[in-house]
Amino acid sequence: MDIPIFIVDAFTNQAFKGNPAAVCLLPHELQDDMYQKIAAEMNLSETAFIWRLRSSNDFSSGAHFGLRWFSPKNEIPLCGHATIASAAVLFYHKKNINPSVTFETLSGELYVRMHGDTIVMDFPLNKPTPQVGKVSCDVAGSLQITVGDLPIEDVQYCGVVKKLMVCLSDCCDRTALTSLQPDPEALLRTESSGKIKSIVVTMKGDPSSEPTYDFLSRNFAPWHGIPEDPVTGSAHTVLASYWSEKLGKKKMLAYQCSSRGGELDLTLRDDGRVDIAGRAITVLKGMLTVPV
Repeated sequence: MDIPIFIVDAFTNQAFKGNPAAVCLLPHELQDDMYQKIAAEMNLSETAFIWRLRSSNDFSSGAHFGLRWFSPKNEIPLCGHATIASAAVLFYHKKNINPSVTFETLSGELYVRMHGDTIVMDFPLNKPTPQVGKVSCDVAGSLQITVGDLPIEDVQYCGVVKKLMVCLSDCCDRTALTSLQPDPEALLRTESSGKIKSIVVTMKGDPSSEPTYDFLSRNFAPWHGIPEDPVTGSAHTVLASYWSEKLGKKKMLAYQCSSRGGELDLTLRDDGRVDIAGRAITVLKGMLTVPV
């Protein structure tokens, strides 16, 4: 069976920046082991699989699609960059005629629309909770491996997406964040309970820099087989909640400062959800041959 496949760099308009995702357009759903085999073969942080939910519609005219995301090791319950990449394939390559499309996922229905040259995702907002007392002791080893002796202002956790969020003190500059190099194997040895699937390190943006970002972040996810995820939409469902409350803002511009880097426009909505907007560019399209 031949499957159309695309590699799309998300949260950027420059090739080889942002976060690359593979996107497969399926004629029908596959066996679970085949999804995982394809994702392992692609060896990107995520591979997305889209299929039609109504046989009468195709990828150009349909408005409702199934969507699943897989890392090289396991299925992911929520993924932002591979959702933007999936929408980019539908809007840019399949010339989908609808102003918005709906993806049915493990995280419920996700709505994605075009707005100018950006793709806007309607995502759940995931509020983290402060970690104090014994819980902080439980993650002390992971924190030490991730940020070393850098001063920490706050540690919070979101069980919905299993992310531990670490906010560095305002006395840290951007180089403190960009110089982090946690050992993936050490993190796996320290935390094996399944409670944590990634560690997100964040800090307030520098108002004197250009462009001005409200906050910065990096995301380390060896539990998904990803030492560092370059730009992470799902992490920003947590970060948007945290920084909106901290900064008193509902519209924010964020930057994930991995070596590839990527920008995310965030808008908190009155219905308790968040719009995450970014751009995308395709760097590869072809055909994947899968044994039947």
